Amino acid sequence: MIDGRARRRGESLLLGLDLGTSETKVLLVGLDGRVVGRGSAGYPTERRAPDRAEQDPEVWWNAVAAGVGQALATARLSDPGAPDPAGRVAAIGLSGQMHGTVLLGADRRPLGPAIVWPDQRSSHQVDALTTEIGRERLLAIAGGPLATGFQAATARWLREEEPARWAEMRTIVAPKDALRLRLTGELATDFSDASGTGLLDATTRSWSGEILAAVGLDLGRLPPLVDATAIAGTLLPGPAAALGLPSGIPVATGAGDTPAGLLGAGMVAPDAFILSLSTGGQVAVPASEPVIDHFGRTHTLCAALAPAPGSAGWYRLAATLSAGMALRWLRDSVFELDGPDAYTRMIASAEDVPIGARGLVFLPYLVGERSPHMDPTARGIFLGLTARHGRPELVRAVLEGVTLACFDASRALADAHALPDRLVLAGGGARSPLWQRIVADVFGVSLRRLEINEQTAVGACILGGAAVGLLDPATASTTWARLGMAVEPDPNRHARYLELGESFCDAYVVNRAGFSALRRFDPD
Repeated sequence: MIDGRARRRGESLLLGLDLGTSETKVLLVGLDGRVVGRGSAGYPTERRAPDRAEQDPEVWWNAVAAGVGQALATARLSDPGAPDPAGRVAAIGLSGQMHGTVLLGADRRPLGPAIVWPDQRSSHQVDALTTEIGRERLLAIAGGPLATGFQAATARWLREEEPARWAEMRTIVAPKDALRLRLTGELATDFSDASGTGLLDATTRSWSGEILAAVGLDLGRLPPLVDATAIAGTLLPGPAAALGLPSGIPVATGAGDTPAGLLGAGMVAPDAFILSLSTGGQVAVPASEPVIDHFGRTHTLCAALAPAPGSAGWYRLAATLSAGMALRWLRDSVFELDGPDAYTRMIASAEDVPIGARGLVFLPYLVGERSPHMDPTARGIFLGLTARHGRPELVRAVLEGVTLACFDASRALADAHALPDRLVLAGGGARSPLWQRIVADVFGVSLRRLEINEQTAVGACILGGAAVGLLDPATASTTWARLGMAVEPDPNRHARYLELGESFCDAYVVNRAGFSALRRFDPD
C-alpha cells in the first residue's frame, strides 16, 4: 500500500530500480522508508535451446522506463498536492539479477543478448575450470563452487564457442551494471555483484588473477570495483528524458539482488536468516567473516555493505534455481491459466489437500539445481502420479516440493555453521498464507513475513540514500524493515514433512543417473 500520510511537502525521495529475472520493480521511497510510488514491468527469458537462457538488454530498458513511469504516476495520485515527485528524487539506487553476462563492444553497446543465470550451456567449462584451478583452491578463492550461469563459466564458453563475438568484446559486465552504464555512461561494479561472477577473491575483495587467467579474461576487460554506496555517476539527459526525470540525479553503484534484498529486509547482522521465494529460492544468512563450505554445496559472497561494526561484510547463500518459476511453469504450461488472479486461484485449490499431496512428490529441478547438488543435469519429477491426482494435488506438490528443496539447501548451510533460529520469509511466494504455513512446518521454526514484497528495490533505495549522505545504510536497513505476525510451526506437521523429505531426497539420488541419460533424447 502506498502511504502519502503526514508527508512533508518537498521531502526528498529515493528511487530504487531492481532489474529482476522476470520483471523490473521500481520503488519511490521517502526518507522514513515509506513507499510513495511503485511500478513494475515484466519480460520473458528467451530459450533458443533447452540449455539457453537469454534476455535482451533493450527489453530491460523498456521495462525500467515503464516501471519508473508507473511509480511516478502512483506517487502523484497518492499525494496530488505535493510537489512533483520527479523533481524530488535525490538519488537512484540499483539492484539486479546476479551471475549474468553482458558483453559490450568498443561503443559500449551490448553485443547481442545477455546470458542470464539459469543458462546451462557452460557445464563443460565449469568442470574444466574446476579441474584446472583445483576444487579446494577454487572454493577458497571464490567462496564457493562455480556453477552454470556464473559469469566466469559463461565467459570461458564464449571464448571457446563464439570466438568472433569474444574478439569484439571490450568489456564484460553484470546486468545491473549494464543498466547503470546506460543511465550514466560510467562503467563500474560493486563487490557483491562481482563476487557473484566467480571471478572475485571473496576474502580479499579483489579480482582474482588466478581465475581470470584460467578463464582467459584480461583484467582490463572488467569494470572497476566500487563500493555499493558510492556515487557511480549521474543521470544523463537522454535517459532522464526517457524516464521522465531531471538529468544530473546521482546514481549509486548498487548491489546484486540477493545482497540488496538482505539489506532491504533488515538483515545486516548474523542473527536471522531469510528465505526468499522469487523466481528462484534463496536461503541466506549474513556472516561476519568468510565461511567456506568445503563440500562445495553453498556460496559465501560479499554483502552489499563493506565489513564494519554493526554490519556483516559477507553472506552465506544456498540457492535453488526454481521456486516461483515452478509455479509459473505449472500455470502456463500445464494449466494454461491467465488473468491477474491465476496464482490466487491455483493456491486456493490446494488449501484442503493434505500433507504429501495424497502421495505425490515434486522435484522442482526444471533448470538443473544448485544447492546442495550443484547439478545442471537435474530435472523435474512428479513422483507417485496417479489417475486420482488433479490440479489441487499438483499445486500442493509444487508448493511442497519447492519448500523441501529450499530446506534441503538450508541444511547444507547449517552443516558448515549453525543457522539462527529466526526466519524471515520474503519474495512473491511469501504473500500466500498457505505457503507461509508450509514453510514454517517444513523448516520447523517460527517465521515472520516481510510485509513488503519488493525488499530488493528497498535495498536499492537505501544504497542510493547512503550514496548522497541522506541516511546510514545499516540503520535504515533495520528501521525500515517491517515484519508481519509470527507463523508458528506445528510439531506434528513438521514430523510428517521430515518423513516426506526423505522420499524427496531419495527421488533425486535414485534418478540422478537417468537425468544424464535422458539428455540424448533432447539434442536441441
